[in-house]
Amino acid sequence: MAELDIDIRDADLLAELEAARKTPGLFPLASKVIANKQRARDRLAAMHPGERRRVEAAATSANPKLADLRHIHSVLALCGLPYERLPSTQRDFERKQGNMALDVTAGFLRDPQGNAVLQPVPFGPKARLVLMHLCSQAVTQKSPTIEIAESFTGFVRDMGFSDSGGKRGPLHAFKEQLNALAACTMRITVWNGHGGMRTRNITPIEEMSLWLSNDPNQRSLWSSTVTFSPAMYESLKRHALPLNAQVIRAFSASARKLDLYFWLGWRMHNLSRPLTLSWQSLYEQFGGANRNPRDFKRHFKDDLREVKEVLTRLPTQLSEHGLMISPADPSVLALPNRRPTTR
Repeated sequence: MAELDIDIRDADLLAELEAARKTPGLFPLASKVIANKQRARDRLAAMHPGERRRVEAAATSANPKLADLRHIHSVLALCGLPYERLPSTQRDFERKQGNMALDVTAGFLRDPQGNAVLQPVPFGPKARLVLMHLCSQAVTQKSPTIEIAESFTGFVRDMGFSDSGGKRGPLHAFKEQLNALAACTMRITVWNGHGGMRTRNITPIEEMSLWLSNDPNQRSLWSSTVTFSPAMYESLKRHALPLNAQVIRAFSASARKLDLYFWLGWRMHNLSRPLTLSWQSLYEQFGGANRNPRDFKRHFKDDLREVKEVLTRLPTQLSEHGLMISPADPSVLALPNRRPTTR
């Protein structure tokens, strides 16, 4: 039998190789297939984690599964949270887009000893991921009260992070954003430019009972729940935006790329004909408070290129005028055709 030109190291591939040896006539072909699998895995292992996640997500996006369906509130697809932690003295944040604005005010929580602890304005990719997790659980469970003790660490792992505890562990950072979301208040304002304006104040999380251990292997003795406010839950039922968990995982380390995926999903869901957004509009949507406008085009092109590495059929085209997007079938956004709804 011919010797393989590559070492087979993975246990499952070694088992396949041994099984193939029992059929000498088919072994040469089978061994080449197994060797190609090992090469593909080695190429993935050598990639930067972000690139590897994009390649893996692209492989699954062509055949989206219902099990990967997630949701987030549509407002957050239009007016996102801060990309980075704000200065500790800054307790308010605003984001405008078109005729809509989202204003977020940070709050405080009491610690287990009863002391008031100021919370930051929710920020970064982890705040977005926590909101996606809570919204998805509310939609799936068809309830404003979400049991999170058993699902939270699993959710952290599914997004590609370690569930290690301690103050520097990812689990602690996710809990920080959960606390920030529980403490904040949001104001959503829409205006028409002709004297009409509508504002709604929302406390996203009405009640939180949190007994999450820093040890992912230790089962909590008490139930941990998060309850959306009635206004938030009723609004979520009407405005839940479908997402794909594998795509989210590919961009779980970047708030800007998550926002771009959310925004494209909302735009394409509501399009009936092609639409061109100017570079100024794109800057207002994704520029961020500290982004140099001169550098924005380059950063946006890079972000869109990486999103299109995962969603390869995305109907978008950049030009000197801005970004043109066209209506698309849900599968282009890696969404299954059948979508569960909240009643």
